[in-house]
Amino acid sequence: MFYKQQGGGPWGSGPWGGGGGGGNNGGGNPWGGRDRNSGGGGSPPPDLEELLRRSQDRLKRMVPGGFGSLRGLWILAAAIVLFWAASGAYMVQPDEEGVELLFGKYVKTTQPGLNFWFPAPIGEVIRPKVTQTNQETIGFRGSGNNIREMPAESHVLAGDQNIVDIQFVVQWRIRDAGEFLFNLRDPQGTVKVAAESALREVVGRNPLQAVMTNQRDQIAQQAHELLQQIMDGYKAGVTILDLRIQKADPPKEVIDAFNDVQRAKQDEERLRNEALAYRNDIVPRAKGEAARMVQNATAEKEKLVKEAEGEAARFTAFYQTYVANKDITARRMYLETMQDVLAKANKVIVDDKARGSGVVPYLPLPEVAKKAPAPAAKGSAP
Repeated sequence: MFYKQQGGGPWGSGPWGGGGGGGNNGGGNPWGGRDRNSGGGGSPPPDLEELLRRSQDRLKRMVPGGFGSLRGLWILAAAIVLFWAASGAYMVQPDEEGVELLFGKYVKTTQPGLNFWFPAPIGEVIRPKVTQTNQETIGFRGSGNNIREMPAESHVLAGDQNIVDIQFVVQWRIRDAGEFLFNLRDPQGTVKVAAESALREVVGRNPLQAVMTNQRDQIAQQAHELLQQIMDGYKAGVTILDLRIQKADPPKEVIDAFNDVQRAKQDEERLRNEALAYRNDIVPRAKGEAARMVQNATAEKEKLVKEAEGEAARFTAFYQTYVANKDITARRMYLETMQDVLAKANKVIVDDKARGSGVVPYLPLPEVAKKAPAPAAKGSAP
């Protein structure tokens, strides 16, 4: 039951049922009376218990019989249920996936947008960020100038029984939120341990020189593929984006000795290259000279054989002629021989018939031949 005073609303005159005018007119306060410190009179502020009682009366008018009645309990229960059900609506952001749980058990994964699921404590929704790129560092911590090395992780045994100090970075992303959350106890730690294991296996199949120089990218790619196979075998719901080797050097304790060995190997390689260059220069020339000498000897042999065969054939033909006509052949042989001999000798002719005639019977033919004029050129004047 509400009490209404003259000139006021449901709480009396003024905003709060005070008398004598609204607001603070006439020295009034929000409770409808004058300020106690103003020295004036006025009605005191309303009692809070009275206000609470009046509010309960209004609620009773809205719910006949009160909340203690069956209808009131139903209305109250319905309001509570509606409020509880409305709390099951949730929003999944574009960089997230919603993982719905029913009594703590994984049911399904929802995509970005407005979704609805059983509210707590029946249902629960976990929304991990699936587009975020996560990074694991193996062999070191920190970045820039603030790097702390981790020898227990970075020292790896290569295939030739040498130790290499290797540091690398793994970048990964959630592929399936349900598998990521419930198939592994510690997905981030599993990625790190599996990456270290994969790289150790690949490095263990290659010599130290290959890891440090020309096959570094190839080794990183092989480790990347092996790590992805391991995570798929665990059904971790993880995609390995990249595995990049940052550093691959000998350990600090032996780096000086290793550099000496590398310099010695470089000198060895240089000397070997020089020897190969000299061999490639001298061997072809020696082979060419040998081939030329063989060809000359072969040609000389062919020449001598042909000359011998020709002489033999000529002798055979001459012998046959001699057998057929011995006198004529002997005469011819004599004349040819004398021709050859006399052609090279000084010849003097002495005529026996010229004796006693006052003429010297002497004709020096070689001297006459020397003094004889040379034959005139054809077409020249006499």
